[in-house]
Amino acid sequence: MLFKKDKKDKEPQDVNKDVTHVPFTEPTDESKVPGELNLTSDQKEKFSKVYQHFAQEDFAVADSEESHKHKDKAHYKPLTEDEKSWLTRECFLRYLRATKWKVEDAISRIEGTLAWRREFGISGNFDLENEVNGTLVAPENETGKEVILGYDNDARPCLYLKPGRQNTKTSQRQVQHVVYMLEKVIDYMPPGQDSLALLIDFKASPVGTQNGKIPPVSTGRQVLNILQTHYPERLGKALLTNIPWLGWTFLKIIHPFIDPLTREKLVFDQPFPDYVPKLQLDKDFGGKVNFEYEQEKYWPQMISIAEEKKRKYVKRFETFGSKVGLSEYDLRGDHEELKYPPGVA
Repeated sequence: MLFKKDKKDKEPQDVNKDVTHVPFTEPTDESKVPGELNLTSDQKEKFSKVYQHFAQEDFAVADSEESHKHKDKAHYKPLTEDEKSWLTRECFLRYLRATKWKVEDAISRIEGTLAWRREFGISGNFDLENEVNGTLVAPENETGKEVILGYDNDARPCLYLKPGRQNTKTSQRQVQHVVYMLEKVIDYMPPGQDSLALLIDFKASPVGTQNGKIPPVSTGRQVLNILQTHYPERLGKALLTNIPWLGWTFLKIIHPFIDPLTREKLVFDQPFPDYVPKLQLDKDFGGKVNFEYEQEKYWPQMISIAEEKKRKYVKRFETFGSKVGLSEYDLRGDHEELKYPPGVA
């Protein structure tokens, strides 16, 4: 498998000798956000219908998936300001693409996700506003089994998953941890980029206490359902390496549940430097970053950077009128004039 070193091998000479303990806040100049595809007139019309639905002054949404499913209006509540800031131009476009531009399906999916976010405990903008927060899931990451570090060639923030560092038994908190890290890595996205890169390394680690343990299929399906249903079009690329036979077995079992479009984004055992600039890539994968995970150094700083980026996002949301349909490009940027006024595709 790639990236396994012989004991006699020496560390590459171009690796930075200074140890890195915290995430990078921005991409390098080597990373470039790809240009956005132009929409057809038909797609713009469908976007407008979705926008107008959620921009209604009296719009309300269910407080649970069950209430949404049964259209139980007794459990519907108006949108919060935080939820309005989540309902961006790009959000509407992601759900439209995921539903093959079927307006009613996109609307239902978005409403379902809003209900799920309320029920799951992540509908607030800031960490301590949510039931699922950094304090709750911190024990899950004591061994660094998930790490936000660097950006790929397309300026997608990279989320490393290291199953070999698994330190806890299967539980709902593991699922909460996965969702929490997804929410954080989204905060790291630069203007114009709304997808992430997953770097998955199955290599065993001495710090893992559950080595060789593959998540139950039920947990894998639950996580896949959350990703496909509530985070559509968020995965830009997934690089996988050092997959053991047990891992291949697990992947084969859950393969039927993986969306066909997602499968196209999976890359197996290819050199990571082909996809991520070495200046922001962990040395274990051919990069120059001498990264070492220490919970007390990494965890609070990772959250602090995400919170600072979200504060900027929220401030710009308020400056531009606190309206549904604002663009993530405008909310994450530094420019003063809106590129995409609300409702403009």
